[in-house]
Amino acid sequence: PVMIKAVAGGGGRGMRVARNDAELTRLLPLAQSEAEAAFANGDVYLERFLERPRHIEVQVLADHHGHVYAIGERCVDACKRIGYRGAGTFEFLYEEGEFFFIEMNTRIQVEHPVTELVTGMDLIREQIRIAAGEPLGYKQAAVGFHGHAIECRINAEDPEHFVPSPGRITAWVPPGGPGVRVDSHMMAGYTVPPHYDSLIAKIIVHGRDRGEAIARMHRALSETVVEGVKTTIPYQLKLLADPVFLAGEFSLPRLEQSL
Repeated sequence: PVMIKAVAGGGGRGMRVARNDAELTRLLPLAQSEAEAAFANGDVYLERFLERPRHIEVQVLADHHGHVYAIGERCVDACKRIGYRGAGTFEFLYEEGEFFFIEMNTRIQVEHPVTELVTGMDLIREQIRIAAGEPLGYKQAAVGFHGHAIECRINAEDPEHFVPSPGRITAWVPPGGPGVRVDSHMMAGYTVPPHYDSLIAKIIVHGRDRGEAIARMHRALSETVVEGVKTTIPYQLKLLADPVFLAGEFSLPRLEQSL
């Protein structure tokens, strides 16, 4: 099987899976039309489709003084070869012992708080330092991992069908407590517009191990109050209780299955 993907964008738009010649012939124009509508560019490309991959991201920092730090993994040579400067993220799919490069996001990532909580680093500060021409404020040897972190993106979407749920927020009570971080612009009275990404908050938790992080996330999601629009919190609570997720055997297709 192959994946048809839009050249000019992502987020699942302009993307289709074709398992034979007939499906490729049928789905190619659909992917091209969707890509044209979403990105004003109908160009697509094909790549191998993996059935049960895991998605792995490696965040990097590179300054103007020749310093390149890979936060936790080895992507230093790649940054040096392309002369990269700034914060960035290499993305891979992993399946049956093999890594497959997807892309590099040349910016800070939505998931950056996870890295910050397990390393104690301030990636935003480092990004600003690099832009100002200053050297990085950390040494590679000082980059270590401590505990486990999980992030849930809270989207204004129907938790069953994931269609957008714009509208006015009538109540907003974020969670708190040890090991809980909330990144959000929400407040009661805010109107979620229908024209942009439906992300309204990120809840990130840190624990001594994966079990403690899962327990803290379950508590944090259960305490969160969002009224006026539907959110993805009910789905995320189901996911946290899923035995496959709890066993650490999850893969991307598991998210597409009903829980």
